[in-house]
Amino acid sequence: MDEEEDRRLYAIAPEISRVTVGLLRTVVGLEPAERVPEEALGVADDVLARLGTDGLRSLVMSLAGWAAVGMENVAQLTGKTYEALVDEIELTCLEANPEG
Repeated sequence: MDEEEDRRLYAIAPEISRVTVGLLRTVVGLEPAERVPEEALGVADDVLARLGTDGLRSLVMSLAGWAAVGMENVAQLTGKTYEALVDEIELTCLEANPEG
């Protein structure tokens, strides 16, 4: 990232943090689980409409960061490796969409 991009993303970081926390509050424990992608897409569409591609990119960075932290915590609690956790996610994806 260049300096101008850093400034733009930094300026929207507080809003993206609020959006991220709001999304997580909505989707964690949401039933049925199929509603999670619907909620996430709604938030992504809203961020894109309000904050453009910088907002969407910032949201992805925020969610990726929290996903990594969460997986690190799960790995510590379960004794599994990070790779094993990612393998479980990959297997779930393959089971959900066996044709690729």
